[in-house]
Amino acid sequence: MAPTSKAGRYRGSVKEFPNFNASQDAEVLYNAMKGFGSDKEAILDLITSRSNKQRIEISQAYKSLYGKDLIADLKRELTGKFERLIVGLMRPLAYFDAKEIKDALQGIGTDEKCLIEILASRTNQQIHNLVEAYRDAYERELEADVLGDTSGHFKKMLVVLLQGTREEDDVVSEDLVEQDAKDLLEAGDLKWGTDEAQFIYILGNRSKQHLRLVFDEYLKISGKPIEDSIRGELSGDIEKLMMAVVKCIRSTPEYFAERLYKAMKGLGTKDNTLIRVMVSRSEIDMLDIREVFRTKYEKSLHSMIKDDTSGEYKKALLKLCGGDDDAAGEFFPEAAQVAYRMWELSAVAKVELRGTVRPAADFNADGDAKVLRKAMKGLGTDEGAIIDVVTQRSNAQRQEILRTYKSHFGRDLMADLKSELSGSLAKLILGLMMTPAQFDAKQLKKAMEGAGTDENILIEILATRNNREIQAINEAYKVAYHKSLEDALSSDTSGHFKRILVSLALGNRDEGGEDLTRAHEDAKKLSDVSSGDSTSLETRFLSILCTRSYPHLRRVFQEFIKMTNHDVAHTVRKHMSGDVRDAFVAIVRSVKDKPAFFADKLYDSMKGIGTDERTLTRIMVSRSEIDLLNIRRVFKEMHEKSLHHMIEKDTSGDYCKALLAICGGDD
Repeated sequence: MAPTSKAGRYRGSVKEFPNFNASQDAEVLYNAMKGFGSDKEAILDLITSRSNKQRIEISQAYKSLYGKDLIADLKRELTGKFERLIVGLMRPLAYFDAKEIKDALQGIGTDEKCLIEILASRTNQQIHNLVEAYRDAYERELEADVLGDTSGHFKKMLVVLLQGTREEDDVVSEDLVEQDAKDLLEAGDLKWGTDEAQFIYILGNRSKQHLRLVFDEYLKISGKPIEDSIRGELSGDIEKLMMAVVKCIRSTPEYFAERLYKAMKGLGTKDNTLIRVMVSRSEIDMLDIREVFRTKYEKSLHSMIKDDTSGEYKKALLKLCGGDDDAAGEFFPEAAQVAYRMWELSAVAKVELRGTVRPAADFNADGDAKVLRKAMKGLGTDEGAIIDVVTQRSNAQRQEILRTYKSHFGRDLMADLKSELSGSLAKLILGLMMTPAQFDAKQLKKAMEGAGTDENILIEILATRNNREIQAINEAYKVAYHKSLEDALSSDTSGHFKRILVSLALGNRDEGGEDLTRAHEDAKKLSDVSSGDSTSLETRFLSILCTRSYPHLRRVFQEFIKMTNHDVAHTVRKHMSGDVRDAFVAIVRSVKDKPAFFADKLYDSMKGIGTDERTLTRIMVSRSEIDLLNIRRVFKEMHEKSLHHMIEKDTSGDYCKALLAICGGDD
């Protein structure tokens, strides 16, 4: 029987074909492959519109009618990714999983991501079926092969998952929930070193319902989500496996939505992952995955597949996807509930914002001033000594060094640094020596001077700073440039974009909590796009997005998606354009998850050919004492590579050395 949700509805995208006739279908496939060339369109149309059970019956009918193996014929007639996709659909799910795992284990190196994805996400019954299929197909024991190809705690957890003995009882003991949460806390954060065995036992055996309550309890007693502890306490493959298990416990569709997104974003497509997820989930929860995907990534799975693939391969994937959630009327109402759950989780979590640069212990401004003077005196400059001092002191300590340097040597440290350093390193070091407000004021000034305006910089700074930071920027701008920031913005921008920036530059956002009644009213105002009057719409968005508090806006966004089945950012992109659109999207992203906003900006500054050093420097300087540690963690999660690694690969020399010192570690 095909899987259904708790409400009893079938959630796969591929359904059983009505009036099915296996012999007729076998004949269609035979005719599509006989003679010179093959009718790929006929093959994909038929196979993607039959259930797995029906495809197996077609294989049997094909052998009876023609004495030939259908999978062997398909392999011979088709090639590349399209062949892998179609042949994957022809195998029973357990045998498909078995083949994926066999491929992951054999040859040089192991595809740990494939092992993690399959074993972390399958139910007990699916695991038992997989073990049997592996034995039948390869005459080998899956556990023995996993033991031979993996090691350490990663191996132990895989073996636990391979037993397929996760508890399935929905009756949960409150005492055991509290005990497990306490045991996990004591095994990780409260222990010198980590007791991996405790994590393996609890996360590998307890029921999903039980573990969800354990995660809630853990958050209550530790003040942070279990994911933060796993990232902090574990590393390498065991960290990735435990994170996958936790994600699947929380929401298997959300886990697969993320796998699909990561398979297609950026340069190149991870086709093995894309094929594996689309084949394995097409008759289980593809509709749920589509909902989460649309809500979380603000674009439909269908549109991303369409943009990222081509030919018959694309056509077959789109058939498995089963619909476009960007098309009118296609967006699922359940997505509102998914969004609610995601936002409620983030609202409950006490996310501690942490920078990577902290005040130096045993700080001595006089000693540091002497080190810097010595580094710049005489022939040549000791850039290493300058980097070591400047990147390892807090901004307040750097301001003290500036004053001490002047009183000790009668010289301006900033002027000396400017004359001794050059290029990207000079910009980075001088940026660190300014106060945050002076640095932001300078970035805004540079964005507006000369021919043309860099609107992206204006948006990035004004959309992400809090009231106190904005007010400090206003003061610094006035002191440095003898003109108010508001006047500068007014003379350099125009229309609704100018109004948005001026409103943000007032630093007058509400600072209270959420007001549910008002949030509902605000969401209603934002959702009224029927008038077709874009001027009125932009004014409404400005009056709400630029003035309400962050906690209140999060509630507005929840109410908005409940009313419209769309994310606020989706509506902005659909009904607005240019700088106005970009400014509102930046505000929405900053309200939802500021570290994720900056992680994306950093990634974009380094991906592809060439590096946007201006953006890289600006964000590394401005976030180093605020939330760079959070940005680093999000960066690793979103882009599957560390910020440290990407900086190391994309920059060089002393500039690279200074950036890595600010980055503060490799995740």
